[in-house]
Amino acid sequence: MKSDLFAAENVAQPAQAPGMTLQNSKSVKYAVNGEMHARQGAMIAYRGNLQFERKGQGVGGMLKRAVTGEGLPLMAVRGQGEAWFAHEAQNCFIVDLEQGDALTVNGRNVLCFDATLSYEIKMVKGAGMTGGGLFNSLFTGFGKLAVVCDGSPLVIPVTPQMPVYVDTDAVVGWSAQLNTSLHRSQSIGSMIRGGSGEAVQLVLQGEGFVIVRPSELTPQKATAH
Repeated sequence: MKSDLFAAENVAQPAQAPGMTLQNSKSVKYAVNGEMHARQGAMIAYRGNLQFERKGQGVGGMLKRAVTGEGLPLMAVRGQGEAWFAHEAQNCFIVDLEQGDALTVNGRNVLCFDATLSYEIKMVKGAGMTGGGLFNSLFTGFGKLAVVCDGSPLVIPVTPQMPVYVDTDAVVGWSAQLNTSLHRSQSIGSMIRGGSGEAVQLVLQGEGFVIVRPSELTPQKATAH
């Protein structure tokens, strides 16, 4: 049988070493030898002797989603084998964290990560809001984290001289050492968020970077996640 479908880049090859690699731009391959963590429902295929266990619905098993206060359920994957992860054909990226690194990530952009990484739900400082808050997940430690992005991400440097304002629905993550606050701008409400009369941006100040996706979270997407 012949087809471009069977091109070499589309055929899964045995893993050469344990851990996380990009299968392609839309999926991540994880060679499991022990334990790793992933968002529930993200596994699209696996082979080998693997067990999938939902993590508890308490704080330790959930990643809060920004603004809504809802959670992103996680699962533990244990055993020996290979598993593939993806989410709605979004673009996948692997972040390699070293000791001392700290990255704040929106829960909806988390795909999977090494069990060696520590994570905790944090309310974004300076972003208290009526009816809840702006919650993101802080990753620290040593290991790899796979994130997804709807479209090609924009990484914007942040400097002490040049703070960056980002839409709270478009932000993917940022350097955890940055200072955060909220900025409300009524004057441009007619141009942002469908003319709601008020726009809210997350302000990031200090030295680091912020990752933004080229689309806002629509009500339809919000209910689908």
